[in-house]
Parts: sequence; C-alpha cells; structure tokens
Amino acid sequence: MFQITCPWCGPRSEDEFTYGGEIPTVGAAWDAPLDQDALAASTFMRDNVRGPHNEYWVHSGGCRQWLRVRRSTSDHEVLAVTACCPGWT
Repeated sequence: MFQITCPWCGPRSEDEFTYGGEIPTVGAAWDAPLDQDALAASTFMRDNVRGPHNEYWVHSGGCRQWLRVRRSTSDHEVLAVTACCPGWT
C-alpha cells in the first residue's frame, strides 16, 4: 500500500482511490480525422514503463475529485499530486 496526498483531504491510503489510467503524453487534435488504428493503439496499448509515470486517479472513497499523480511504478513512490479536470466529479 502507498499513500496519495489529496489536495482537499490530505494524505490517504491508496485503497480510497480508484486508478483512472495512464495520462497520454501526446493526443490527437480534436479536428483530426478519426483513424481507428491510432484510436485503438492510444486506448489499449500502453508502454508499461518502469520508473516515473503520470496517471489519473479519482478519490472515490473521499471527495470524489480527479487527480494527476506522478508515481514510480518500480517502488510505488508518489512523486507529485495535482488537482485536475474541473467538473469530473
């Protein structure tokens, strides 16, 4: 188990949060034509990096706010937490 420090609730156990997925480093422009292969790759194919990684988490057992978490996948150390995505409650 590890702790995530929620900007609103303070330090909490990881089991109060729900993983929301990897934060993509590059996204397609909104007006770009839809390419099914690129969409499938960005949705289902992940790099599975070892080391620092950017992720979405939601504080589902608390304030229900979405967070951006930078976490090391090798030892689960939380490196940074920022609020994100207003209106995603």
